[in-house]
Order: sequence, then C-alpha cells, then structure tokens
Amino acid sequence: MRILIHTINYRPELTGVGKYTAEMCEWLAARGHQVTVVAPPPYYPQWQVFPPYRAWSYNSETIDKVRVRRAPIWMPKRPGGLARVLYALSFALSSFPLVLREALRADMVFVIEPSFLNSPVAWIAARLARARAWLHIQDFEIDLAYDLKQLQRGRWLARVIESWVSGRFDIVSSISRRMIRRAEAKGVKPERLFLLPNFFDCDTIYPIGGVSPLRTQLGIDSRSVVGLYSGSLGAKQGIEVILESAKILQDAPVHFIICGEGVAASALRERAAGASNITFLPLQPAADLNSLLNTADVHLLPQRQGAAESVLPSKLIGMLASGRPVIAMAARQSEVAHLISGCGIRVDHGDAEAFARSIRKLADHPAERRRMGEEARLRALSQFTQDDVLQQFEARLVASSAKRKPAMAERKLGRASEQFRA
Repeated sequence: MRILIHTINYRPELTGVGKYTAEMCEWLAARGHQVTVVAPPPYYPQWQVFPPYRAWSYNSETIDKVRVRRAPIWMPKRPGGLARVLYALSFALSSFPLVLREALRADMVFVIEPSFLNSPVAWIAARLARARAWLHIQDFEIDLAYDLKQLQRGRWLARVIESWVSGRFDIVSSISRRMIRRAEAKGVKPERLFLLPNFFDCDTIYPIGGVSPLRTQLGIDSRSVVGLYSGSLGAKQGIEVILESAKILQDAPVHFIICGEGVAASALRERAAGASNITFLPLQPAADLNSLLNTADVHLLPQRQGAAESVLPSKLIGMLASGRPVIAMAARQSEVAHLISGCGIRVDHGDAEAFARSIRKLADHPAERRRMGEEARLRALSQFTQDDVLQQFEARLVASSAKRKPAMAERKLGRASEQFRA
C-alpha cells in the first residue's frame, strides 16, 4: 500500500505522539508498505526546533525506510492560547502543497490529531486525490484547550466545526474506548470508528531482573523506594503534585525522579531547589528507555482534571509494560482507573496528600509492589503489544484502501493507456 501520514510530531522527537507515529510508520515500512510522512521539523517537548533542522525550510529525508517531507512551522516563544493556534495554522498551510502532491500517489491519507487544523487539509487533499481519508485522534485538542483555559472564546463554534470535519472522514480512530465514545458523541458514525491504542515493543520494554544500570549510575540509596515520572513537563501533566508529595515524604525512604523536558521544566526545577529527595533528568535516549523505566519501584502519573477527560496518557503503556505499579490521578470511572485496577492505586485529581499516602503505602509493602508489577506486565501483554495492535490496524488499512477511487490524473492516464493498446 501507499500510505501518507500527515502529523505535526515525528522522529527524532522522543516522547508523546511523535514516538508512536514513528514506530507505527517504521513497522508498516518494514512490512513492505510505501510510507511517506509530511511533518514539520522536530521541536517537542522543548518547543524549540532541533538542530540542525530549520523552522522555515522545506526538505526531505529518509528515516528507517520512511520518506519524511518537512514543511515550515512558526514556533512561538510561549505556546499557549492564540500563539498555539497560529503555530498549528502555520504548519497546516505550509504543508498543504506537500500533502496534496503526495496524496495523488496514496491509497490512504492518514492524519493525526493533534493538530486538529491538519484534519481539513488532509481531508481536502484526500478527496481531490480520490484517496481514502483516516483521522486518528491522540488528543481531543479542542476540548483540551478549552478545559485547560488555553482558549476561552468561541467554544460552541469550534465544536461545530470539529464535529463536521470529523464526520467527513472514512475512518476515525482513537486510543481508548472512552475516546471512541466521545468521537461518536461528536457525530462520527459507529461503523466508521476504530480502536487504535498506543503500544509497546516486548523486546524493548521489559522488567529487568536486578538493579537498573541507571539507578546505580545515579547513586540512589539501595534502601530507597524510587517514584518515577517520565514524560513531557507541560501544562496538562500537573507535575506540581509530585513536588508537594516529595515535601510531605521528605523524611521517608522515598526518592523522586522527574525525567523530561517542556515549557514547565524551568519553573519546576526552581520550585524544587534544595529538595534532597528529588532528582531531575533530561529526556533519555531511546536506547536507555527501558533502563529508565526499570529505575522505578513505583510509576507516578499525575494529571490535571481538565486534561484527563480529553486524553489517555501515552506514557501509561510503558509504565505497565515495565512491570511496575502505577499511582495515578484519575476520575473513578475513567479509562486510566480501569487500566490500573489491580496493578496500581487511583487517587482524586489534585489530592497531593492522598498521592503521598499511596506512595508511602507501596513503599512500605514490597510484596504488594511485586504483585501489582506482575499484574501490570500481564495487562500490557494482553492489550498493547506492538505486533497485535498494528496487525489489526494493517488489516483495516488494507480493507479500507480497497475502496479507493482512482484520482482524476490516474483515470486519464488509464484511458490513455487503453487507447494506446487499442
């Protein structure tokens, strides 16, 4: 198949949407499909274009058999509110010529939200090219922006536009059942919906027998229980609750590691200055991810209440796969609460004291940590292995692309070929 992926995040970004999109594309390419990606230069989660890439240039490269076409993007100094809309709009506009050109050769145009503004671009290109159009929702970006107060006006109009655009796609997928139900509530027909969860590679993320090399390198006391947060340090994560928990547990044998980058990183480091039980780490290379995850005795998943209704944290899959229990802030009936039932502890949003008590509880009961960790690994293996998830995705791709109509240019070429043969 010829598959075009339109996304605002891609490798060499190490976290979030870019990581999963790249792994999906590389898996498809390894299976023999022709995969082309249209993306901006990498910038996330630092919100700065990675050198030697340049924000305002078009270029092409090949990464692990995937052809990547880069389009310009405007990067705001402070990614919030109107600036965030303009940054997404800049890429949607600059990428449209590339998307249209590549769509003419594609069987499937696959666009990823965020950014929602890519969706109309990809849909228009797919229709002009007579290709199939697939929308994959990693975050309900519009809901998230309003829930976190990044945008405050025009919510009704934004929802109407979102529902109309989403309903035009041949297939709409998302990463959890709760998010699938939300897409249906926005007007997407049930027969067009498809569950496409995030995933992990069993050979890349697995429990290590013994002490993690990174823990030894950091010199953490062997008697300490490590609570780890690894991921983006941004507005929706609510990392402040970890700092509050560290303060509550400053006399307990618990050490906190916060690993990541993002717009909130500097403020968090300043706020934690002087705390002896917190270690900050930069994003770790992909090759060291398993060592990092195995540094934890307990994984920490704080989250702001507004964000929790519109996303399912992608980092949760790696946490479960590493065979460690998870302490998460989540609503009682949420997807996160369901996933960690029996292999973690759920606490209410914003309750730092309950978060700290849960950490202390697991710190004091190593047998319970081991039991929960084993259950976490089994849950990840039963639902989120890369091959199982992507083989089902590939089957739906192939079935859907069989309905593709040839583009006008291809139809003319076909008629010309028939006349020549005659």
